[in-house]
Amino acid sequence: MTENSQGRRGRPANEALAQTIVDAARELFVELGFQATTLDKVAQRAKISKLSIYRHFENKEALFGAAMAAGCQQLFAPQALLEGVDVSAEDQLMAVGSSLLRTLLRPDVRGVEDMIMADKTNQKSLSRLHYEARPAHVIAQIEALLRQLHAKADLNVPDPLRSARLFAALFKGSDLLMIARFDQAKAEDDKEIESYCRSAVAMFVAAHGGNDHAGGYLPASRSKNKI
Repeated sequence: MTENSQGRRGRPANEALAQTIVDAARELFVELGFQATTLDKVAQRAKISKLSIYRHFENKEALFGAAMAAGCQQLFAPQALLEGVDVSAEDQLMAVGSSLLRTLLRPDVRGVEDMIMADKTNQKSLSRLHYEARPAHVIAQIEALLRQLHAKADLNVPDPLRSARLFAALFKGSDLLMIARFDQAKAEDDKEIESYCRSAVAMFVAAHGGNDHAGGYLPASRSKNKI
């Protein structure tokens, strides 16, 4: 079967091969770090030829970016969490915040950040690739949700991008990420995560519109406290 032929499950063979390469590379980057991960090792882990890697990725930096992006898209997909669900703005933000915090708490995700900080030679370039593939993707997904909530007047979010960055920062700054470095079980406790997320979401909602007695959220322009 050639790389341009259809796979047995209907996926193009070249797409399936690219995913195999990305999966192998992501594992090695976490295990060995960027410098120690070579394309030869990726080819060996993926059980393919090195030439096959170059058919899909220009160099190791491009492969690193693709690996980070693929990992983020698999772990953080708020659209899938909310698809077909009719819930309050608070519940939607809870689902997204909880997903984000649980993703940040994953040892492999934290391992990538540690690896980048330890690589003094490539730190700047890897930080840029990591930001574009992960934090920027997360913020874009949150921004899209906030635009929807603003359009429906569920929240008052005149600057969705800025608010998305602030929302992400509430979870990136959680003390649970520090606790996870010495007590992973406590940091991943469902009650701890829910408690933190509810506090963060309540703070965010309070800054983007009041709530009525029925539990719904009103934009600031419709608040009962408006003078």
